[in-house]
Amino acid sequence: MQDIILKRRSIRKYTEEPVSEETIRLLLEAGMSAPSAGDERPWHFIAITDKAVKEQIPKHHPYASMTPRAPLVIAVCADLKQERYPGYWPQDCAAATQNILLSAETQGLGAVWLGVQPNTPRSKGLAALFGIPEGIEIFSLIAVGRPAETKESPSRYDAGRVHRDRW
Repeated sequence: MQDIILKRRSIRKYTEEPVSEETIRLLLEAGMSAPSAGDERPWHFIAITDKAVKEQIPKHHPYASMTPRAPLVIAVCADLKQERYPGYWPQDCAAATQNILLSAETQGLGAVWLGVQPNTPRSKGLAALFGIPEGIEIFSLIAVGRPAETKESPSRYDAGRVHRDRW
């Protein structure tokens, strides 16, 4: 697993090969296996494969230019009505997002995390596009596909950012 974590990079170019339904399920299963505050699991996911919908995403997210060409885009959302521990849903959804990214890497897929929260205009535009109901917040988008690019995996370890016992 350590090699998967160290190898993973943000991939923004994909082949046209579709992502199978079985693979989508594996990605979402990984997301749903993330830790969450009090085992609350506030997440909901939208698996977007419709080209017309994917083409609209960059109108609401300035860094999502790759989404029309990605075979799959996953929207990670939270149901605020499920909150037992208010304010922890972003951490829960971040863990789910990271699990999906790592699962994609293990399956030979490329993926990139596109942040939505806390950008209110972004989240409102995407919520309207996806028909997200009241009480549900969109946290992130993940563009996924077979990589059409490779990236180096240099070590990012920085001993200067490690502190022992105290700052």
